[in-house]
Amino acid sequence: MTPARRHRLNYWLGLACLAVLLTIIPPGGISAWSWKAGLRWLYVALVAFFAVNSLMPLAIATARRLGAMDQPDPRKVHPEPTPRLGGLAVFAAVLFALWRAEAFATQLLPIIAASTLIFLIDVADDIRSLSASIRLCGQVLASLIVAWPGGIVISFFNPLGPFWAVAATVIWLVGVTNAFNFLDGIDGLAGGMAIVCSLLFLGIAWNTRQLELAFATAALLGACAGFLRFNWNPAKVFLGDGGSTFIGFFLASLAVYGAWATNNRLVGMSTPLLILGVPIFDMIYITLSRIRRGDVKNLREWIEYVGRDHFHHRLMSLGLSQKQTVFFILTVNLILGLGALTMHYTSSTYGALLLVAQSTLVFIVVVFLMLLGREFKGQTGSAKSRADAHAPSSMGSTPRRD
Repeated sequence: MTPARRHRLNYWLGLACLAVLLTIIPPGGISAWSWKAGLRWLYVALVAFFAVNSLMPLAIATARRLGAMDQPDPRKVHPEPTPRLGGLAVFAAVLFALWRAEAFATQLLPIIAASTLIFLIDVADDIRSLSASIRLCGQVLASLIVAWPGGIVISFFNPLGPFWAVAATVIWLVGVTNAFNFLDGIDGLAGGMAIVCSLLFLGIAWNTRQLELAFATAALLGACAGFLRFNWNPAKVFLGDGGSTFIGFFLASLAVYGAWATNNRLVGMSTPLLILGVPIFDMIYITLSRIRRGDVKNLREWIEYVGRDHFHHRLMSLGLSQKQTVFFILTVNLILGLGALTMHYTSSTYGALLLVAQSTLVFIVVVFLMLLGREFKGQTGSAKSRADAHAPSSMGSTPRRD
């Protein structure tokens, strides 16, 4: 079977499965049955999964028609122009699945509205590049919609007053949004990370009967799982800035919205930090490194800077393939997330501190790998430069793409 024929078959199969989920089979509908069986979260995830499969061909065709193609260059790892509006299908599938969940909470509406704003601004950037200032202002505005008047703020800062609670929430939302955008550098990484984070949030939310939070994370889980079929190496489509920032902002908002611990502030703060720990760590590490090197001097340069110094780049410098790199990073994320789950069910502050210490050791190992990857890349780069200096000129040769 040719790839084109297999692609059409998968599309129609996904559309048929989505139609079945929305019909009256069995009597009363699968939707009604999922409520009775206690599997509503699975129903929402499946609706999002098959919705992405049905919408992705349209997203790819739209990207090609509008010229929203990610072109290869020495800073990137893909060798061919690739559509970068995959986030369009993910965004639409999440909204559709949430609508089918029939369990909207009033407080979720600011998150949905703000996430839509983030998505629209960065999709416009995917189609026609926008300035970093416009994108940053959009992120701050969307964060303010969530924090005020949405009232979804980091409760840890409430004793300091509403201003500091809102300010901390804005910093958190903007930071995690860009952390996910920075992480979207190789096939399958951002989508896989979103799946792991959503699954961990879903596990806590469903067991604590936070139904709206559970359905929101289930919708994102299913949508990203469907997207990963198209984004796994070699990728047929990318999320684009619109997709990656939407996912990052949506997850960051749900992290603030959820109640992760009612009687232990350490657990309440640490749970979302550990689940989202890998993108947060990567962002902090590369930001400090770029400031130290003098590559970044202000917020505009911070958003616009594109380099090959992220965690996934360093692992690939050590010889790992794209798939091996994705599996390794997702494993690290899962280890941290399982620690967060254990912490959530640990009533002892002492036990929570031990789990934080364990997670700190994981990050120390990651720092070691980052430094090792930098040194190895520097050595291979120097060796390549020496080889190029002694190599004969070949004007007709094809340049090597990283």
